[in-house]
Amino acid sequence: MTSTSTNRTGGPKRLARHQSRVWSRRAGTWEHEGSQGLTQVVETILKECPVAPADEVADLGTGTGQLALPLARGAARVFAVDVSSKMLDLLQANAQSQGLANVASVESAIETVTFPGSSLDLVVSNYALHHLKDRDKKEVVARAATWLRPGGRIVIGDMMFGRGSDGRDRAIIRSKVAALARLGPGGWWRIAKNAWRFTFRVHEQPVKVDVWKAYLADAGFTDIVAIPVVAEAAVVMASRPAHS
Repeated sequence: MTSTSTNRTGGPKRLARHQSRVWSRRAGTWEHEGSQGLTQVVETILKECPVAPADEVADLGTGTGQLALPLARGAARVFAVDVSSKMLDLLQANAQSQGLANVASVESAIETVTFPGSSLDLVVSNYALHHLKDRDKKEVVARAATWLRPGGRIVIGDMMFGRGSDGRDRAIIRSKVAALARLGPGGWWRIAKNAWRFTFRVHEQPVKVDVWKAYLADAGFTDIVAIPVVAEAAVVMASRPAHS
């Protein structure tokens, strides 16, 4: 059995090329880097995403298919979106090994991917959208609202915390710093590197759960629910109104 491959790429091309290089370098070890926290987020998303045999699904930032492949077992088709062709090659190899012919690779940056209006029943994403700028996060949510059929759902799992403005944020940051410090010199280097990234919002730009809920509400979604999973991560979900 073979899986379908398609391409929906579009500008800005420079951003897509940079993202592709970054994630292609990580592709070889990606399947071996999952933490227990990440596994719990994946499990929570899948629990909240029952699919029907006729459902069309998009997985934004699919990686090697932690969401796409389980969903493909119950859905009609899953569009697996990733900027890295190497990630998608691994995804397709995994799909083929599992006998799944209904996973369509979509090589594109999340910021530029598009689908026809009212063509999807479910949009999912896991640990991908925190890499986007805030305005792009909001724009992706707004575009997803147009892709979904009435009654369709969006489910997002990600790091969801702010920059230390409240007690929860500060507790998360302290726990991360303490865990890295226990690793010795290598951990100290990561603290310094991540402090720079966090201060200047480079590579990782998480926002609070309430911000995600506001993005969903602004896009017209209803039935907005947030589920805390681990200290720094949560799942938010919402529905496109059945009658608009």
